[in-house]
Amino acid sequence: MAAPANKTIGDLSGKWVMNKSLSSDVDPGLKLQNMSYLTRKLITSVTLTLDIKQFSAPPSPPADADSSAPAVIHIEIDQTGTGGMKGTSEKRCLDNVFRDHKDWLFGHVKGQTRWVKSSEEVEDAFLKSGWLEGEEEKTGPNGETHVLSYVESYTDGWTATQVWGFKTIEGVRRHVRNVVIAKGSERVELQLVYDYLS
Repeated sequence: MAAPANKTIGDLSGKWVMNKSLSSDVDPGLKLQNMSYLTRKLITSVTLTLDIKQFSAPPSPPADADSSAPAVIHIEIDQTGTGGMKGTSEKRCLDNVFRDHKDWLFGHVKGQTRWVKSSEEVEDAFLKSGWLEGEEEKTGPNGETHVLSYVESYTDGWTATQVWGFKTIEGVRRHVRNVVIAKGSERVELQLVYDYLS
C-alpha cells in the first residue's frame, strides 16, 4: 500500500509491513552477520511488521539526559513476524551519539543515528540511490529528507549502514531502507520496502 502523503521521514509513526516481493532477499546479509542457517530460515520465512513510534524527548544515555537538555527525535520500533513471532526492538536517538545495544538476534552492537539533509551527504553510491527529495519530503527538524543509521558488531566483525526515506517503486510512493552490510572485503546491498498499514 502506498505511503500516505502525511507519512514522511518527519513522522514514520504507525504500522508498516515489509513488502517481500519488492524487497531484496535478506538471507545473504544475515549470513554475513554470522547468523545460523536455522535462524536465517526462520527470519526469511516470516513477514515482518514494524510498529514505529517517533517522538521528541531528552536524549537517551549516555548523552546527558537532564530534563533541561535540548530535546531530540527518537524512533522506537517493535518488530513482529507473521504468527506473532517476536522480533527485535530498536530504540534510536537521532543525535549521532554511539549507544550500546544487545538483543537475541544481532548480539552486542553499538550504533548511531542521525538526520541527513539530502542523499548528496551520503558517499556510498548504493545507499544514496533512487530517493525522492522534493520539498514535500523535507520534513526533518531542519528540512532533512533521510535518516542515516550505522551499526557495528562488537563480536562478529560486521557493520550495517542504512539510509531511510521514500522512493517511487512500481509507480507508488513507499517507505524504503537502503542497507549495506559489510565484513572485511565482503559486502551485501539490500533494498527493504515497506507498505503502510495504519
